[in-house]
Amino acid sequence: MKFSRLKNNLSEALNHLLYGSREKAYSSIRTITFISSVAAMGLLVYSFGFPLTPQERKQLFYGFDIIFAIFVVAYLIRWLYAFRRIEFVRKHLFEGILMVIILLNGFFGYVFGYHIIPELLARANIENPLSFYQSTITIFIFVLLFYEAGIAGSRLSNLNLKPAAAFLLSFLILILFGTGILMMPEMTIRPGSMPFLEALFTSTSAVCVTGLIVVDTATYFTTTGQAVILVLIQLGGFGILSFASFFTLFLGQGVGIRHQAMLQDFLSSESLLTAKSLLGKIISITLLIEFIGFACIFSTWGNEVQFESLNQKLFYSLFHSVSAFCNAGFSLFTNGLYEEYVREAYIMHLVICALVILGGIGFPVIQDILSITKLRQRLHNPWRDWTLGTKIAVYVSIALLAFGTITFYLLERNNTLANLTFIEALVTSFFQSTITRTAGFNSVDFSQLRLPTYLIVIFLMFVGGSSGSIAGGIKTSTFYLVFASAVATIRGKLRLEIGRNYIGNSLLFRALSIFAFAVGFVVLGTLLLTIFEPGMKFIDLFFEEVSAFGTVGLSTGITGSLSSYGRIVIIISMFIGRVGTITFAIAFVSRVTTQSYKYPKAHIMVG
Repeated sequence: MKFSRLKNNLSEALNHLLYGSREKAYSSIRTITFISSVAAMGLLVYSFGFPLTPQERKQLFYGFDIIFAIFVVAYLIRWLYAFRRIEFVRKHLFEGILMVIILLNGFFGYVFGYHIIPELLARANIENPLSFYQSTITIFIFVLLFYEAGIAGSRLSNLNLKPAAAFLLSFLILILFGTGILMMPEMTIRPGSMPFLEALFTSTSAVCVTGLIVVDTATYFTTTGQAVILVLIQLGGFGILSFASFFTLFLGQGVGIRHQAMLQDFLSSESLLTAKSLLGKIISITLLIEFIGFACIFSTWGNEVQFESLNQKLFYSLFHSVSAFCNAGFSLFTNGLYEEYVREAYIMHLVICALVILGGIGFPVIQDILSITKLRQRLHNPWRDWTLGTKIAVYVSIALLAFGTITFYLLERNNTLANLTFIEALVTSFFQSTITRTAGFNSVDFSQLRLPTYLIVIFLMFVGGSSGSIAGGIKTSTFYLVFASAVATIRGKLRLEIGRNYIGNSLLFRALSIFAFAVGFVVLGTLLLTIFEPGMKFIDLFFEEVSAFGTVGLSTGITGSLSSYGRIVIIISMFIGRVGTITFAIAFVSRVTTQSYKYPKAHIMVG
């Protein structure tokens, strides 16, 4: 009892002594850790981006050790100033475990010359433990960087930035960062650096999960460069703002109301509370589905598809799983999935389709249909129905998939599908119907399609996937609302009703605005392409523009032949298509402060 009282007295005395310097200490720690994170990222980029001798690599790891030591000291100072120190340890348990591992590894390494982690890896019979250790350090640095990015994002939300502007800014930063990384000498097989415009195009295509390429991903990049593209696809699919926020919450830090408003805007969530809870579920569901997809793809490659090693097969499986679920359309084969033998791996094609559909149906829909809580509720209450948003997303997606499959089969049966059996042609048609919505893989030669097929594909690319998903396009809900509104107007109805639900004018106006902006932007982009690329066919340029705006990634083969100005048009189209026309407009247009007035009613002749 006396010991407990003495401990409490000492703790109170220490807290009283430290109280006056707490804010200053926290501010200093935040600055130091942010600078250390940037330095760690610089060392990491240097280690992967440039050829290094063993001695230079060893010196590089000394730099990492110094940075890790700074993080350990910062953690201890934060613990000291926490006042409720036991609660601090519990709240930051994951971070604390990492700090203990770093501390022990550094202490034994520099005092006794015995590095614990590499030795344990060697005893576990792990092949090339040093390389594995370097990969572990890389992952750890990424965790630290995203943690710091989340903190920076919470500070950014304190600025007078609209959620839409913060969303745009996060994508721009990621695109420029990816461009710089891809220009490193070790990213490409050819000597020297990748040209800036080509790097910018590739980075934009990856971050905006499009899949259009000006260089062959399979032969132009090293494995490291391909891994960078994979990371850009994953971060672009999540949205760097939400991914960083996830790490911040996971490591025990909260996010402010304005930060949650940014997440709500990005996730298309109904409220701040659901946005915060939906974030963790999105990350968890994504990683789970991608892992299952990785395992399925790994086991369904055709026997004729040859890989140089097991590691290459694992990497190819992971790359295509992430690319499919994020609806990116990047492939590590020169001809995409039309590559010889790969085009015949029909089971793998169906796995890709499942990943694309799940990635394009929307996270709120996946949660509403497949979450354990919802399944349990419907088991006890079978009458419990899906939400209206889920119904629209599912039924419209099914209708578009069926429409695309049937029309592609009928139009191409005697053309690109001529040498296939009925089942093979049906699977290929379903695959292309799924892919044309937003993913960009191809299992047929798109340069050989008939003109009517091009028009059908353009329509599907323009509609895209569902709201709240990684997919592009105007979204299925927007298409349905515009279509339903037109039908209601023709039938003489004064307001739009779906089932027993009334659709408010603000929502309908938003859908019509998205549709009008999208049509206008595609027309403008196509017009500019016809000016900059006078020697190319109109249908090819129109197809390329819609593919870029819809973040699909399909092409008739003209992407690599575009001029610098044409590539800039496509880059802008991919970016606008990913962030959304409405989001882009809101970021730069001031909102009306009040609508508490009413003008006289006017009549205008329409039609």
